[in-house]
Amino acid sequence: MTELQPGMLLVATPSLLDPNFADSVVLLLDVDENGALGVVLNRPSPVPVAEVLGDWASVVAEPEVLFRGGPVGTDGALAVARLADPEDEPLGWRSVYGAFGIVDLDTPVELLEGSLSSLRIFAGYAGWGAGQLDGEVETGSWYVVPAEDADVFRLDTDELWRDVLRRQPGELAWVSTKPTDPELN
Repeated sequence: MTELQPGMLLVATPSLLDPNFADSVVLLLDVDENGALGVVLNRPSPVPVAEVLGDWASVVAEPEVLFRGGPVGTDGALAVARLADPEDEPLGWRSVYGAFGIVDLDTPVELLEGSLSSLRIFAGYAGWGAGQLDGEVETGSWYVVPAEDADVFRLDTDELWRDVLRRQPGELAWVSTKPTDPELN
């Protein structure tokens, strides 16, 4: 099993039927002995950021909509961003891995101008208690694979699940060819 750590992706296996996570790709943002937290990268909502967090509309990556980050805390928002210069960490920034981190949405947008190359806002998040995610991985609900920078701010997220699996070695690449409806096969 690949180690669970920030910056890894959880890719739902075909056996994961929970509608919150079926065919999802989750970016892990925090993993420790108390549990794990991440955001679903491939669930854009129809809600424009401008309607909910107007000040942030000018700095979010396309598509300029809120993403459904997961089933927990859906009344709150979490912003994932990439620094333009990894040596320049602005006020309101918390590093997660590499040049990626979380931005405090209470920070005035003006203080971040020029510091971020990309930003995406997620309504809600995916969360697991101590040992819960390890158990789900062991029982075959998730593949754990490394993220590529382009995965996080991809414009078209419809094929993210397949594309992430397709680039994996061995059997995982084969899994990417599963039909949406096996009965049509």
